[in-house]
Parts: sequence; C-alpha cells; structure tokens
Amino acid sequence: MTAALLSPEFLSELEILKRRLEIQARSGSAGDRAAKARGGSAEFQEHRPYEPGDDPRRIDWLAYARTGQPVTKLFRAEEDAVIRIVLDASASLDFGNPPKLETARRVAAAIGYLGLASGQRAELWTARVTDPERAPFERARPRRGRGGITALLRELNKVSALGKTDLAAAVRAVVERSPRPGLVVVVSDFFDAGPVTSALTLCRSSGHDLALVQILDASELDPDLEGDLSLVDAETGQSLEVTADPAAIEAYLLRIAGLAEELRAFARKTGATYVRATTDENLLAVVRRFVSRTVD
Repeated sequence: MTAALLSPEFLSELEILKRRLEIQARSGSAGDRAAKARGGSAEFQEHRPYEPGDDPRRIDWLAYARTGQPVTKLFRAEEDAVIRIVLDASASLDFGNPPKLETARRVAAAIGYLGLASGQRAELWTARVTDPERAPFERARPRRGRGGITALLRELNKVSALGKTDLAAAVRAVVERSPRPGLVVVVSDFFDAGPVTSALTLCRSSGHDLALVQILDASELDPDLEGDLSLVDAETGQSLEVTADPAAIEAYLLRIAGLAEELRAFARKTGATYVRATTDENLLAVVRRFVSRTVD
C-alpha cells in the first residue's frame, strides 16, 4: 500500500526533506520541534492518554505504575503542528493520464508523511459534494506520529473522484472546526467557480499557515483540440458546443493563466505558498518546492 503512493526511494528523500519543513502556526499541544529549539527544558502542564506515535520518552512511567494506564506528559513550552490536508476529490480530478487525482493523492501522502514522520499530527479532509444534503467534505480521524502513516495512506487509497466541488465551503469548514491554528494544505485543480480566495483569506486571517498545491494535466496547459467539439463538464454533466479555433484556444489559455495568476497573487499578498504541478512532473521536485515554501 505504501509503495503505491510513495516508493521506497521516494521515502528516503522525504526523510531528508522532513527536516526542512517549517510551519508558521502551532497547535499548542505536545510535540518535538519546539522542545528541541529550547533544548528540551519546559514547564510540565498535564497528562493525556498515550497515543500511537507518541515519543516513548514522554511516557510517565510512575503514573503508569500506579494506574496501569500509559499517559504522556505535556509541557507548556512544547507545541506541535497540525497539518490539515484538504484534498479535492471532485469529478474534474478524474481527468488526465494519469488522472489528476492520482498525482493529488501522492502529493497529499508525501506532505502527510513529512509531518507524521516528524512527530506532528495530520488530518485528511476530502472535499467533494456527492449529495446536496450532506457536508461538502469528509473528515478522517486525526493521526499522529509515525504510527499514523499507514492509516493516512489507507485513507488516501480509498479516495475516488466523484461529484461536484465546493472548495470554499470545505475550507471554511476546516477553519470553523479547527480551534487551534496549523498548516492548511489545499490540493486541488482549483476549477471551482465559488469564492475560493475569500475562504482562503478567512483561513489565513484565522492564524493558519497556508499552502496551495494546484494539480493540472499537461494537456490542460497545452490543449491539442481542433474543429467543432461538444465538451461535457465532468461535475455538472452540462455540455457546451465549441469550435476549437485559434481564437478559442487563446481565450481558454488566458483563463487558465488568469487562474494561476490569481492564486499566485493571493499567495504573495498573504504570505502563503503556491505550487503548480502537472501530472507528468517529477513528484520530488514538487515536494521540494512545497518544503521551500515557494510561490511558483
């Protein structure tokens, strides 16, 4: 299962890259990164039940001897980060060869691994609308530490591209249901007519660190179309009769470039990260740009 999303060679590279991942927002819970920065000296705050992936050195063995229940010591100065991955799994992600969703899942797996292998927490939010009566997202149980990697990969393997997308509503839901800030990573093609940048602005103003990873198929950037065509929207089923002449292709490319520039400008203005990747691109290069927190 791991190899399907992350090859052994790629995992070796991720082990190196995880040391470079910096997150500008903290959850306020126990973790490793801040303790290392402070030399491990911190004020004891409280206990909480031990969770798989916790550092065994943090277990209070005296408390365990008294109660028979393992508990982890929390320290006030130690804060971990929560990485909340919002994965667009709407029908438009089923386009491409390979499908955009396959690349999106691999990117999500790599980012989740970077956090979990560093002792942080990760949550997967799958954004799509398959039933108008239901929420525009599915939220998996938060995972923590290396013990959560297999579960995260299992959840990602189950994701398929279905239905419509309401990316703005999904991002707002993340903000509303996340009382402590963290890193929100939105992995999508961003083909959403809704007020996405407004929701992203809310996310940023709420104290969250933010990264946008746009996944496109190479043919979407260089379409090989000609003549009279009937195009069908993968999410709505609506068809559009078009003539793919040079003027129409140019107008389309201007819209694609405009979308990228809108996301790029938002990232520069708010201090967010924006990475644009294609399905035929080397995944390691994509993750390196993400870790470097660049604006493509």
